[in-house]
Amino acid sequence: MTAASDNPLIFGFEFSADGNARRLSWDDVAIGPAERPGVRRWLHLNRLSPAVRAWLTEKSGIDSVIDDSLLQEDTRPRCLAHGDGLLINLRGVNLNEGSEPEDMIAIRIWMTADVVVSLRAFHIKATQDLSDRIMAGDVPETNGAIITYLAARLTDRIEPVITGLDEQGDDFEETLLEPGATLPKTVLSNFRRKVLTLRRYIIPQRDALAQLTREGRSLFSETETLQLREIADRVTRIGEELDTIRERSTVLQEQLIEERSERMNQRLFVLSIISAVFLPLGFVTGLFGVNVGGMPGVESPLAFAILCFGMLGLSAGLIVLFRGMRWL
Repeated sequence: MTAASDNPLIFGFEFSADGNARRLSWDDVAIGPAERPGVRRWLHLNRLSPAVRAWLTEKSGIDSVIDDSLLQEDTRPRCLAHGDGLLINLRGVNLNEGSEPEDMIAIRIWMTADVVVSLRAFHIKATQDLSDRIMAGDVPETNGAIITYLAARLTDRIEPVITGLDEQGDDFEETLLEPGATLPKTVLSNFRRKVLTLRRYIIPQRDALAQLTREGRSLFSETETLQLREIADRVTRIGEELDTIRERSTVLQEQLIEERSERMNQRLFVLSIISAVFLPLGFVTGLFGVNVGGMPGVESPLAFAILCFGMLGLSAGLIVLFRGMRWL
């Protein structure tokens, strides 16, 4: 991953009652608390900035419990009602250059009716989408609309990644249907790791969105609540699809192990047959190789040829015997 810039304020907006938006600078934010009377605000901050940490703990006016939660190093998706606001942690797939989508990145949000404070450590395209929309003049009417839009855009970008994993699973199945086909040792294990990593955050995200619709009734309109329920349902379907992909990958892994075991057993069986054929031959050659007096054929020029033909006949007899016993 590539860390965000050192700028404390990634972008911020102040929304007036007449529906206009004013772009804020860090100086506008740093001089006072997060909430300002008579206006709504959305502040999108760089969690890695020391200036942001100092502002949150000293000037933001946000409860210290919420400050600690917003600045935690590692979080899982959740929703928590606190006072007149909501603490919301969500995750999105990492689509930044040089990163893997399953390395999901977090956005931490504190929202009240008057302010939305969001923090991230790495670039999240959903927030950029909303910023571009506001700059184009499409201003969210409520802070609930901001949260709803971010949740929808995060989900929009998760779905293609899950679809890609499902198609990759189909490719693995088609490959293994071919006689004698196999997969490199690490391919399927890496695939399963991706699925499990995504599932680790998708399932809690489903629960967080469901909790958001219950806890945020005073902060979301009826339309926004319905939209959040639809988003939660989409995330639920994504979680179910991940469970299906995980089960399929487990079956594929077991199938691959069985096929490798079968090939190994076949090779061991061939080696066992070869050993069974050459064991009596080794006994005969060892017996006739004893360097003691009285060995038959020592003086006969035909003895070696007779011994060779005898061993060929013994080998042929053993092969016929194995075929009769259906070992071959």
